[in-house]
Amino acid sequence: MAKKQKVSAQVVTEALQVAKATQRPGQTKEQTKLITQGIQKGIEEYKKRHKEKARELDKQKRKLQRADNHTPQQMTPTVSNTQQPQSRLSWGLLLLSWIGFAIYAAIYNPF
Repeated sequence: MAKKQKVSAQVVTEALQVAKATQRPGQTKEQTKLITQGIQKGIEEYKKRHKEKARELDKQKRKLQRADNHTPQQMTPTVSNTQQPQSRLSWGLLLLSWIGFAIYAAIYNPF
């Protein structure tokens, strides 16, 4: 036997509101009921997938925290190594722009 999941009252009311809001003129109550059931299934499926994603993200987060707790010395040098080339690059570009400005000023604005 398959387990039948109970639908929360909030999901039922949300589905009914959406079905009534999109109801067309001449639509029967049976059609509205079928639309409501479809919307309920959609909401349940969305919540189910959202829970799975949240659970998966939580697992990854815990895994990263465990890795950080075991090797804190190994993580720190990696961060500083990635910042050094960026710092050198920014200072190099700044120096290059000042040299270019000085050359431009010397050529186009003679004293």
